[in-house]
Amino acid sequence: MKIAVVTISDRASKGVYEDRSGPAIEATLRELLPPIEVERDLVPDEKPEIIAALARHPDADWIITTGGTGPSPRDVTPEATREYCDRSMPGIADFLRSKSLDETPHAVFSRGEAGMRGAQYVVNFPGSERAARSCAAWLAPLLDHGVKMARGEGH
Repeated sequence: MKIAVVTISDRASKGVYEDRSGPAIEATLRELLPPIEVERDLVPDEKPEIIAALARHPDADWIITTGGTGPSPRDVTPEATREYCDRSMPGIADFLRSKSLDETPHAVFSRGEAGMRGAQYVVNFPGSERAARSCAAWLAPLLDHGVKMARGEGH
């Protein structure tokens, strides 16, 4: 399985601080899944750059983004995801938001989306390291089945 992790952060993309959520997602998935191939990307909170980053990973089964899902005017990841995807997968986003609400009431501010482009899934995670790690752990058991279903192999 091939997974792309795209961190969306103005400050991390400028080197103001280190990207911690992207590495946390990768580490969590590597710990919980059989051997996987992971590609990483880091872009600022700019819709055209986010869409370009998603498009740079056409062979990924899953693209997981981290960051840019809140209510700030600069948070445009959900809009970029909707524009990139062909179909919406609201159940995935609802599942992650529901699990997150068990951890913190601040999860109500997450606008994360999930969708598909062809057989590829795109899922938005929050930008905090803790939330990214938790979302990766919750999503990991679903990844293989999702790939099989997208390929027409699942029932």
